[in-house]
Amino acid sequence: MAVSASWVCDLDLRGVSEALAAGKVSSVDATEAYLDRIARHDGVLRSYITVMGEAARARARAADAEQSAGRRRGHLHGVPIALKDLIAVAGVRMTGGSEMLADHIPARDAFVTERLHAAGAVILGKLTMHEFAFGRPAVDGPFPTGRNPWDVRRAPAGSSSGSGVAAAAGLCAGALGSDTGGSIRGPAAMCGLVGHKPTYGLVSRGGVLAMDWSLDHVGPMTRSVWDSAVLLQAIAGHDPADTSSLAAPVPDYLAHLEDGARGLKLGLLRRFYVDWPGLDAEVRAAALAAFDVLTREGATVQDVDAPILDLTGAIWTCFLAEMYEYHREMARRAPEKYREGTRVRLYMGALVSAQDFLRAQRLRMRFKREIDALLGTVDVLVFPGQAGPAQRFEDISSLEVMAPGSRYTSPWNLLGLPAVSVPAGFTRAGLPVSIQIVGRMGDDATVLRVARAYERATDWHKRRPDPAGWKLG
Repeated sequence: MAVSASWVCDLDLRGVSEALAAGKVSSVDATEAYLDRIARHDGVLRSYITVMGEAARARARAADAEQSAGRRRGHLHGVPIALKDLIAVAGVRMTGGSEMLADHIPARDAFVTERLHAAGAVILGKLTMHEFAFGRPAVDGPFPTGRNPWDVRRAPAGSSSGSGVAAAAGLCAGALGSDTGGSIRGPAAMCGLVGHKPTYGLVSRGGVLAMDWSLDHVGPMTRSVWDSAVLLQAIAGHDPADTSSLAAPVPDYLAHLEDGARGLKLGLLRRFYVDWPGLDAEVRAAALAAFDVLTREGATVQDVDAPILDLTGAIWTCFLAEMYEYHREMARRAPEKYREGTRVRLYMGALVSAQDFLRAQRLRMRFKREIDALLGTVDVLVFPGQAGPAQRFEDISSLEVMAPGSRYTSPWNLLGLPAVSVPAGFTRAGLPVSIQIVGRMGDDATVLRVARAYERATDWHKRRPDPAGWKLG
């Protein structure tokens, strides 16, 4: 490996892409730099389940050959990225973070994997996750969930834990995760990343292990908003094999990314989010400061409310029934292969009656009507992106059904609206905090535009965790 290529690991995806396009580094050398960084640091960070070294090198060589022949596919050409280990790569083990699927090898690529290959991306490997995307953190065993690179004694949140760790620590240029109740935005908030839950159906779940069919989303986790827009551009699109996949044309997500916030109306959900007693004081202060920045950038911020938000926790919990239905037969055959925290949540889904589920569906439709009406008066909704900073592992309950932070994320899965978490500062202890931006169905472009307007006016996204702190003991 060319030692000089190690600098690429400190860049965001855009930086890597531009360096590759300009010939400052080859895809082979960039790939070797990431593989070397994984080898040096992932013994502590534990973000990868499977490293696809030889396959990544082969893809990188092919990308370099194409570029030398004048055939560059786009912004992702030759860029090394990684995938949460519930996204299929043909011939590569896909575990879902569970002993239950420890030896499962899919025969076909997921839809998003096919899209990334078509864009010329280099896939470095498969990333750790909470068991089946709804278990609890684990620091030991064959399927750990990773350590937060800002403080390895703390969790990165989940369930896309490895995606958050690897992208923040520079063990890949960007990652894909999945989000059912906050599993992209939570780790992004805790690890200082941009995390984008796209509009439901914009990105196919074909070839992705399910948790809740009506709530699951696949999306990017990156160091900058541009990075997320480019990854979304590559993976969005209609998939006839996914019945939830949208058939609408995919817009150009870079076209209006730099248009700024001037003239936009932002609705601040103050009562439910900012004034909630469980919100950490430092997160609250950082979020309010961020909204002041957006005001200075020309946006109008006004307080809004949606009283039905108070019921969304109960609505979401009823959808554990979908989770149970997916796992029912496996749980009957080998319940001991599930971790305790996973089994608790799984069996709670078995207790949801048909009447409970139908009532939840009716409330979900009422929630949709109220939020659609609210979004008819503002362009996006804004609020803090998390309840508090990253927790120490020993402070996390192994049995809780919904973590406190789910208040800030899970309601928006019920509606399938686009939602982006973006870095908004750090606590006195040096832990990342964030804000969240939610938009109208299908209007991912405006959500990204507001996130970019804030990002452009600040430098939080440019900060990097220090590898010197990646030690145990």
